[in-house]
Amino acid sequence: MDEQYDPQAIEQAAQEHWLTHNSFAVQMDDTREKFYCLSMFPYPSGKLHMGHVRNYTIGDAISRYQRMQGRNVLQPMGWDAFGLPAENAAIKHNVPPAKWTAENIVEMRAQLRQLGFAYDWDREIATCDPDYYRWEQWFFTRLFDKGLAYKKQAEVNWCETDQTVLANEQVIDGLCWRCDNPVERREIDQWFFKITDYAEELLADLDKLEHWPERVRTMQRNWIGRSEGVELDFDFNGTPLTVYTTRPDTLMGATYLAVAVQHPVAKQAAADNPALATFIEEQSRVKVAEADMATMEKLGMDTGLRAVHPLSGESVPIWVANFVLMSYGSGAVMSVPGHDERDHAFACKYGLPIVQVVDKAGDDYTYDATTWHDWYADKEGTTSINSGEFDGRDFQGTFDAIADRLEALGRGTRKVNFRLRDWGVSRQRYWGAPIPIINCEECGSVTVPEEDLPVVLPTEVEFEGVGSPLKQMPEFYVTQCPNCGGAAERETDTFDTFMESSWYYARYGCANNHSAMLDAEADYWAPVDQYIGGIEHAILHLLYSRFYHKLLRDEGLVSSDEPFTRLLTQGMVLKDGAKMSKSKGNTVDPQSLIDRFGADTVRLFSMFAAPPDQSLEWSDEAVQGANRFLKRLWKMAAAHCAGEAPAALDAASLDDRQRDVRRKTHETIAKVSDDYGRRQTFNTAIAAVMELCNEVGKLDESDQDRAVRAEALHAIVLMLSPIVPHICHALWQALGETDDILNVPWPGVDESALTRDSIEMAVQVNGKLRARMDVPADAAREAVEELALQQDNVRKFIADATVRKVIVVPGKLVNIVAK
Repeated sequence: MDEQYDPQAIEQAAQEHWLTHNSFAVQMDDTREKFYCLSMFPYPSGKLHMGHVRNYTIGDAISRYQRMQGRNVLQPMGWDAFGLPAENAAIKHNVPPAKWTAENIVEMRAQLRQLGFAYDWDREIATCDPDYYRWEQWFFTRLFDKGLAYKKQAEVNWCETDQTVLANEQVIDGLCWRCDNPVERREIDQWFFKITDYAEELLADLDKLEHWPERVRTMQRNWIGRSEGVELDFDFNGTPLTVYTTRPDTLMGATYLAVAVQHPVAKQAAADNPALATFIEEQSRVKVAEADMATMEKLGMDTGLRAVHPLSGESVPIWVANFVLMSYGSGAVMSVPGHDERDHAFACKYGLPIVQVVDKAGDDYTYDATTWHDWYADKEGTTSINSGEFDGRDFQGTFDAIADRLEALGRGTRKVNFRLRDWGVSRQRYWGAPIPIINCEECGSVTVPEEDLPVVLPTEVEFEGVGSPLKQMPEFYVTQCPNCGGAAERETDTFDTFMESSWYYARYGCANNHSAMLDAEADYWAPVDQYIGGIEHAILHLLYSRFYHKLLRDEGLVSSDEPFTRLLTQGMVLKDGAKMSKSKGNTVDPQSLIDRFGADTVRLFSMFAAPPDQSLEWSDEAVQGANRFLKRLWKMAAAHCAGEAPAALDAASLDDRQRDVRRKTHETIAKVSDDYGRRQTFNTAIAAVMELCNEVGKLDESDQDRAVRAEALHAIVLMLSPIVPHICHALWQALGETDDILNVPWPGVDESALTRDSIEMAVQVNGKLRARMDVPADAAREAVEELALQQDNVRKFIADATVRKVIVVPGKLVNIVAK
């Protein structure tokens, strides 16, 4: 064994061994418990960043540990290959997105192999591969036939100059990021999935996900947003103007209605009101995401139209307001400025009436209509006032009474609503999976027959960013209707990239089955036992995947209800206190670190610097420290291997020092097992192994010293192998073992080694530490008390005092209370 640690040679040898033996390929095996570990797959941008390294090292450590537990472990890898970045790169580099993406995959795959991740590369997928997206096209046709996929008009950001739809982040101050021309809001046909049909189940099944962070479950609950309220009608010229409210108890305080700028009432009013038409046009060019509602300036204009209050019969003005979204509910809201902060601010700005209809007893609850106080929106402990016959009731009493009255009059009904809206799955972009629809003037939207799938995306295109190339390719879109045989056109929209990432985890289970979307093997692996990814995916990706899994279940393709059993959301990698990013100029290239220190050093640093769910602060010194530890471990093993073969361990003949080191070995195994398996705190596991190494370094060269050291080194190598697999592969062989370390079980704890003849206990006087003492492990309480009172430093502090009480905490401390 070489005395010097040579990471490049060691890592190359280990990786060649794994490649030659196809070490990480797995198959179904009903004789063993399966374990499916998955890290969120990357976008093939060209190079790995430190966030990738951390994410994938966490997943690899878990996978390797579970394999050592005897489980049948699947850990695959693939590429989330469609999307906007490839289009932007195509414009910048004048290269087709497909070519750019394929080249990046080759480079990133090589980097992943260099890091030694235990992936079953036989199952590799790329979402831009027709063999992959043909199955989501097929599944879309099934959902279309069930009525779960449908088309309707929806708003988008439209750049007239570039003839393209823009993502929200591509609209900068109302202008196109690329051409600096104005962006307008335009309604176009879009495809949707009825995720709202599954809202109740998506919400209820969150309770099953007990191994998910509560933070993520709360975010999903809020996004789904279940509420109980009343849908009611204000009369508008003989037709109902419908709104939904969770606070029918405040109905008598509704002093105006607000409608979205796209609402039919707004358009009607603008027909003969030039000022209103101008306001609507201006607001139509402004992108309004729901997340921006709370902070944006609230603007509006009176339409001059009036509606009739459903209970009081009073005339209520109708305003157009920018804080109402047409895509949410009916596009109209009843406004109660007396008890809603947004409505109050709007009413104060435009001089609209503010009426108090809810009161709260106590000196702290004085109502002033000119100033907002948070208690105005309270429900608990309130009483209705200024509400006629409904006065004097509490919240629930007023809620029920008004709901009953509206239902009796045929002007409202109780309703459960969800904040969740149907998932828009179409994009007016080129680099995505084509939607398998043929548009026929006679037959409407017709699905592409199964035998004609996949609808392949043309890849040899000139992409300039002005519109989608598909719209300029009659050879792609000109076709015949499968129903009537008449002239027709293919859909030129492509799928939202969330489509591909919502079911990829299942496809890994049968990636090489070319005759079915999923099969029995895919169902064997599902659900994923451990999923790892960033908190930024807490809502959309994870929610869409949960929904998609239920669709797959209802199609009979999987038998489980949820896709991911346990979720770990890893923290960000920071440098200089900020998230690493090119724009901040604070990135660190993992490749340069691998070239300098080796992959194991990079892996060790990323796992040791912080718990996996917390942010990791970059430190050059910490990277070097990780490298120094590996060198020290190598040197310790080399020195041991250079000596004579160790004698057989004779536990009965060990002296106190040897027993202490052996005890430390098995205490460390117990702790590291818990840190890996239950707590997933790999940083504390590494720290414990480092402590053990320090203790092992104190041993001499007697036969039993070498025997104790040999046992400890074997345990250290096994415990570190999930995190630094290359060096452990080499050290295992150096220690004289012939079995592949990948097939060696996790070390067990020898309970007999944990027993102690004596234990150290702290001694306090009046709560302050005054001594430490060794006590026989089986000492009686009275003996412990007597020994504590005899400690020299203790006697000094109790000499002139009376001992009132002696408190013994077994195995830990003695506290003497003296006055």
